Amino acid sequence: MLMDRLTIVKVGGKVVEEPELLDQLLDNFKTITGNKILVHGGGKAATRLAERLGVETRMVDGRRITDLETLEIVTMVYGGLINKRVVAGLQARNLNALGLTGVDLDLVRARKRPVEDTDYGYVGDIEKVNSRELRFLLSENVIPVVAPLTHDGNGMILNTNADTIASRLAIEFSNFFKVLLFYCFEKRGVLADPLDENSVLGELSETECITYQESGVISSGMIPKLFNGFRALHNGVSEVLITNPENFFKGRGTRLVRT
Repeated sequence: MLMDRLTIVKVGGKVVEEPELLDQLLDNFKTITGNKILVHGGGKAATRLAERLGVETRMVDGRRITDLETLEIVTMVYGGLINKRVVAGLQARNLNALGLTGVDLDLVRARKRPVEDTDYGYVGDIEKVNSRELRFLLSENVIPVVAPLTHDGNGMILNTNADTIASRLAIEFSNFFKVLLFYCFEKRGVLADPLDENSVLGELSETECITYQESGVISSGMIPKLFNGFRALHNGVSEVLITNPENFFKGRGTRLVRT
């Protein structure tokens, strides 16, 4: 039996920071037919607020180290400012949206990341995704807008990478839908040359990804995006595309392919 399609768009980087880019993304998001979910980041806004409050931001391989002060900041920014800004933009386009975090509806359970080489603080590694309530919302033509916060079931909120949440949601929903996962940020895709905006890779395999990473071409925040994209491909997701607001609904960008 042919499964219904679900499109999950994860948006981050400058796209959720700059009104013009966000408007373009939401205009194009509206054109997507069928079921859809939007997952967002907001790290740059969190970093700016941290600077204003005198809280140091520390990153390791594109992942934020989250002490208690930083946890308060990301909770305010992700679950509040950015989430409601995106929801308001969708409502303005006559799309009935509901802002959520992984805490709400027990959507995403996680555990505090154990300390190994790096102590990431209050960062969550996802243990379980509960899709039941989101499937009900989709059946009622409600668009879930998910912020990158999770919880441990014991009252602790955890900061969790938005790329990871999008990937895990996509994997869970692939049991019920044909899932397309789009990672949308300010670049047109993955660049073969970070200094050349036109060097977009049309396709990228895991083997090629490792080579680019070892040479330093792929680094920082792109690493978790690609790791989670390939993970999704290997666990039931039909398609993963990395692109920008202008091109994501046209299917242009960097398409991840299995090795």
